[in-house]
Amino acid sequence: MEGTLRRIGYAAIAVFACATAAADAAERLRVGYFPNLTHAVPILGLRQGRFAQALGDDAVIEPRVFNAGPAAMEALLAGELDLAYLGPGPAITGFVRSKGRALRIVAGAASGGASLVVRGDRGIAAAKDLAGRRLASPQIGNTQDVALRIFLREHGLQTRERGGPVSVLPLAGPEILMLFRKGEIDGAWTPEPWAALLRRERGALELVDERALWPQGKFPTTVVVATRQLLLERPMLVERWLRAQIDVSRWIAAHAAEARAEVNAGLRDLTTRDIPVEAAADAWSRLAFGEEILGEALAKLAGDAQALGYLPSYDVAGLVDRAPLERALAAAPP
Repeated sequence: MEGTLRRIGYAAIAVFACATAAADAAERLRVGYFPNLTHAVPILGLRQGRFAQALGDDAVIEPRVFNAGPAAMEALLAGELDLAYLGPGPAITGFVRSKGRALRIVAGAASGGASLVVRGDRGIAAAKDLAGRRLASPQIGNTQDVALRIFLREHGLQTRERGGPVSVLPLAGPEILMLFRKGEIDGAWTPEPWAALLRRERGALELVDERALWPQGKFPTTVVVATRQLLLERPMLVERWLRAQIDVSRWIAAHAAEARAEVNAGLRDLTTRDIPVEAAADAWSRLAFGEEILGEALAKLAGDAQALGYLPSYDVAGLVDRAPLERALAAAPP
């Protein structure tokens, strides 16, 4: 009898442990984002508790900070993230690599906010002057890296690995700033706030504001991706998250100065670095925050990545799932 009770007890414990583990897994929402001004929406939404409030008791947010899109995408493909704020380049790459099985873009978050900044003491006044130069981008295959390489190709230049005269180095923002100051790189195509910080360097010049290369100055800088599993198994979490994001974006529009200061404080907490007030204001003026999905621009970016050989030819027609955003917009106050 005692043995039977013991076995029943062990079985009950095992069942309870499995149920608890399943519940814990169901309650987690693992979210990735970057310590960039272009990720102001997740930074603010998490700091202000707006996302947590929207999800209520149905999910516990587990935030994870990345420095560049490819690393975040690797984590998502490995099953370590449920939702992420990414550049469109890595989002498209993840979609293609998984043959559409891993993720969908469910919203935009930011547009604009990327520039090619060069040293003013190197005689670089036009694209042709980039021959023989050392340039940086945040990471091979990320959104700004693709933009830089396409820009070079369109101006008759190739990178050194393709037999051309331009070196492109993958460097994180702080490294870009340090090497720029030392004179070890000639320029960088980078997002905010790093572009603004480079513009503040003595003699630094903006060679390209990427907005000038796009119709109406609009191109996606940050998008929201959700895993297919999350969309299939917990679609209401995605919708509620996007409702909170809409709320955050509207708050930013109505409280620009306050939002800029709070995002700067958030970046300081994440990176232990402070952005000078002038640089933050400069960077902020080049960004637009909102949930609009720029479908035509996403299609062009996919074509650019394929043209560079970063991606195989693949139909990206199913990349975007607008349904959760449409439901969130319908539920949002006017």
